[in-house]
Amino acid sequence: MLSYRHAFHAGNHADILKHLVLTLCLQHMNGKEKPYLVLDTHAGAGMYTIDSEQAKKTGEYIDGIGRLWNRVDLPAPMKPYMEALQAANAGLKLRRYPGSPWLANHFMRNGDSLRLCELHSTDFALLRREFNEGGRRIKVEQQDGFEMMKAVLPPPSRRGLVLIDPSYEIKSDYPRVLAALKDGTKRFATGTFLVWLPFLPSIDARALPEKLRKLPGDWLQVSLHVRGPATKGHGMSGSAMFVLNPPWTLNQALRDTLPWLTEVLAMDTNANWEVLNSTAGGTPSSA
Repeated sequence: MLSYRHAFHAGNHADILKHLVLTLCLQHMNGKEKPYLVLDTHAGAGMYTIDSEQAKKTGEYIDGIGRLWNRVDLPAPMKPYMEALQAANAGLKLRRYPGSPWLANHFMRNGDSLRLCELHSTDFALLRREFNEGGRRIKVEQQDGFEMMKAVLPPPSRRGLVLIDPSYEIKSDYPRVLAALKDGTKRFATGTFLVWLPFLPSIDARALPEKLRKLPGDWLQVSLHVRGPATKGHGMSGSAMFVLNPPWTLNQALRDTLPWLTEVLAMDTNANWEVLNSTAGGTPSSA
């Protein structure tokens, strides 16, 4: 039985990195007129209230989006993401944090299509309510997102982006992510695939990024640590986004943003960032 609820973690440092990368990729997709598909395999509830009981219990948003909300010195690549968050809050005080489905819908165009998968019954109901007026271009399904990849790839337009964002609460998520990418790229070799990765003190969490980097094709991995490495039982020290077939603009945009973002979100002196990419032979750019 699924128990993970993202409402406890919405707006934390991992969400910021994940949604920044998603926003940058969607903006690049919009550079061509041909329509595209976005598939979100683990969509969650779609929108979160940060003054909810769940969010207040952990308070993770305070050291995440709470640190960015009133900043006026944003790097240029951060601005569209923050403007979207302001739109979600109607330009008022920070109360709502949009998940990846809301952000995708915000940046996508009328001719593009959005497929949202969520298995958790409570979050599925909230997700369906959030997009009940989405029309034919948005489909919300209580389905296994990994299996949905097999059903919808490749999209008819041969343009698309897949966001794979499991909780990794279930140990089998790790091998399923790798298997889904292997199968997905066979079905849709030109698609852009985004995978969120937590930095946790477990063997599976440490091994998955290296396995992903061995996949064929162009890739980029961006990492953000907000504090020193966690020990067992002490949660995430940071997270990463792995991107297969990344937009050519993504590398520089992240290099222009991560030094500032790391400084703002740092929780101790061990905070750091890193960008790896296949075109540089895996050589990092970091600080």
